[in-house]
Amino acid sequence: MTVRGLIFDMDGTLVDSALDFAAIRREIGLSDRQPILEGIEQIADTDQQKRALEILHRHERLGAEQATPFPDVEPVLTKLRDQDYLLGVLTRNSRFATDLTFQRLDWDFSIVLTREDAPAKPDPTGLQMICKAWELSPGDVLFVGDYLFDLQAGRAAGTGTVLFAPEEVPEYASHADWVIQNFTELLQALDR
Repeated sequence: MTVRGLIFDMDGTLVDSALDFAAIRREIGLSDRQPILEGIEQIADTDQQKRALEILHRHERLGAEQATPFPDVEPVLTKLRDQDYLLGVLTRNSRFATDLTFQRLDWDFSIVLTREDAPAKPDPTGLQMICKAWELSPGDVLFVGDYLFDLQAGRAAGTGTVLFAPEEVPEYASHADWVIQNFTELLQALDR
């Protein structure tokens, strides 16, 4: 595998937005562990669905306003750019919150796709769109994320998958090609 591009998830991978997904589910009225976007889609009543989206947007805005990079993310991104890797982002977050986060941090990526641009992960369409835009085979791209949906999307798209697990390694780590606990390990994996 010759890696020429890296695509990153945002929340939980590049930044810690301190989003409390359990609190968001409770406020919306979703069951524990139910994926939020999918749960909102299943709300039949239009007014209730609108209210749920407003709750989600409020939490995402607050997360964007307080998002902080994980340790070593900024120097690693700089080094990857210096080494001419293409860098992109695919997130289940909204365009508004994603743009606000990156404006605050003064970050720039060659392409950023949100849930308004492509079906939400684990659907692989967003990854495929980025690979096509870059004119790269998915086999030349790594997708770095912190959750099972990231790994499933990467597998379905044909990219390499990297699980970022800064604390404990989850059970679904077996779905990843590589597991890293900090971003300097990403550089070491690329050197190999």
